[in-house]
Amino acid sequence: MRQENGWFMRIPGQMRILSRRKDARAKHASDHDPVEAESPAPEPAVEPSSGTPAARVTEPVATPETGAPAVASKPAPPAPVESSAPALVESSAPAPVEPAAPVEDELAKVEEEAAAEETEIRLKAADLLGPDRRDFSSPAKAEVEAPTDLAEVISFANQKGGVAKTTSTLNLAVALSELGHRVLCIDLDPQGNLTMSQGIDPDKVDRSMYHVLVEDLPISEIIAHREIDIAVASLDLAGAEIAMSTKIGRERSLEKALREVHSEYDYICIDTPPSLGLLTINALTASSKVIIPVQCEYLSMRGLVQLQNTLKMIQENLNPDVRIEGILPTMFDSRTLHAREAVSILEENFGDLVFKSRIRKAVKFAEAPVRGASVLKYDPESRAASYYRDLAEEVLSDGSS
Repeated sequence: MRQENGWFMRIPGQMRILSRRKDARAKHASDHDPVEAESPAPEPAVEPSSGTPAARVTEPVATPETGAPAVASKPAPPAPVESSAPALVESSAPAPVEPAAPVEDELAKVEEEAAAEETEIRLKAADLLGPDRRDFSSPAKAEVEAPTDLAEVISFANQKGGVAKTTSTLNLAVALSELGHRVLCIDLDPQGNLTMSQGIDPDKVDRSMYHVLVEDLPISEIIAHREIDIAVASLDLAGAEIAMSTKIGRERSLEKALREVHSEYDYICIDTPPSLGLLTINALTASSKVIIPVQCEYLSMRGLVQLQNTLKMIQENLNPDVRIEGILPTMFDSRTLHAREAVSILEENFGDLVFKSRIRKAVKFAEAPVRGASVLKYDPESRAASYYRDLAEEVLSDGSS
């Protein structure tokens, strides 16, 4: 088929070349006619009596041998001569013609010229349809976009459950919002406690963080607007780690999803599940800071070493910029010796990483989620609300340093 297409392209080319040659010959002949007409005509042997040539006359004559009449032809008069008028008369002599080239040579030339035109057409098509070496040797410089303000992403992580991760995520976010900052909360816990704390039933949610992480749904489509904006969770999130196991770049799924809303918020607070699985790794990979809520008990502090090892692995392989913002003592009861000793152990081992703020035990923290609100909205004047307002001021002043 490719060869046939080549012949179809050559036939019009040959016709064009033959037409041009025919036009050139006609022009050449017309250029020589006036010159030949001006040249003097040969003198005739006998001048006719009139300016018009005599017609050839045929009459019977007698031959000496037989005496029989025979048809004799009078000789034709000589070629007409120029009249005395100054006008030029065209010469009847034909114009000199160039010697004809052999047919084979002319056809060969036509084939060469047609092939040259076909090659030129193909090169022009290649220039239009395909890149050449210049496209790769001198790439166009990308326009530098103006820098945009990105949100500070803070994860609340601890593989031990019941240490007030959800309570700290919600109430710190609301405290930052009271100070005029734009805040987004993300519920990555399949239990959906953060979602419930804002009066949303996880069982009735159609689309959640599961669809964002697994199906690449835009995160803006699952954000609910309550005291603060919240990306809701559902029970489907429990199967997200298995569904993401074959996904390429699964550790960065949340990081990619947050690019859509990074410039719309000042702070993004992430509530993580009580494990160091793929969901927590996604949160730490997308974060710039980590706050570790620690219950003031011995068993709660044992998990800090394992969390530090996981964070170090993420810094080496996925997110070198993530760092521990601080360790937050929660459920602190100053009346017990064990709680005071636990805080002392934290300060001895982690020094300035331990926040000065203490989240003490208060019944308001248990009552507020029942009303679907934060403690700052449920009882703004309570001491429980003041704990997280103090923590917000510490975080804004780069708290634990």
